[in-house]
Amino acid sequence: MLGRLRSLLFGPAFDPSSLRATMSSAASSSTEVATFAAGCFWGVEHIFLKHFPPKENKGILKTAVGYTGGKETVTNPEYRQVCSGETDHAEALRIEFDPTIVSYAELVEFFYRTHEPTTVNRQGNDRGTQYRSAIFTHTPDQLKIALAVTDEVQQKHFTPKGEKIVTQIVEVGPWYDAEDYHQLYLFKNPSGYQCATHRLHW
Repeated sequence: MLGRLRSLLFGPAFDPSSLRATMSSAASSSTEVATFAAGCFWGVEHIFLKHFPPKENKGILKTAVGYTGGKETVTNPEYRQVCSGETDHAEALRIEFDPTIVSYAELVEFFYRTHEPTTVNRQGNDRGTQYRSAIFTHTPDQLKIALAVTDEVQQKHFTPKGEKIVTQIVEVGPWYDAEDYHQLYLFKNPSGYQCATHRLHW
C-alpha cells in the first residue's frame, strides 16, 4: 500500500492510442466485456495488455480500470474510499474483447495464470477486500464458462499442491471508472509499483 502511494507521481506524456485497437479491428464484429479483479489494478491491466496488445490484433480492444462489487449505497467511489475497505469495492479491470479472436475461456485462464487466486483478500503485500480475486460475469454463459475453467485450473494447477482457489465468481454490478491517473498507469510510469504476484505462474 505504501509503495503504491509513493508511486502516484505523474510521468511523462503518454499516448494511450498506442494501447487501443484500430477502428477497423474494433468494428470487425460484435464485442463482449469481461471483468476481473486480481489485486492492484495497475498490474492486472499491465499484464493483460502486454500479452494481448490491441494493435497486434490478439482480441483485446480496450481496457479500463475501476471499481465494482461494492455496497449498493456507495456510488462513484473514490480511490481513497475504496482503499479504506469501507465500500467493499474491488479494484478491477474491464476488458472489451473480440470473441472471434480470443475466447472468454482463454481470458479466464489467463486471469488465473497471472495472480495468486488462493489467498483471501490478498495479493502479495497488498491486503484488503479491494485486492480480492474475483470474476464478475456479464451473462449466464460467462458464468458457466468461468465455473468450468475454474474447476479445470483447480484440478490441474492447485489440487496437486494442496491449495484451493478462493476466487469469487459473481454477477457483475455497477461499474465505476477509476480516476484518470490510474488508467494505463504502469505504461505511463514504468518504474511504478507493481505487485509481485502479477506475473505468469505457468
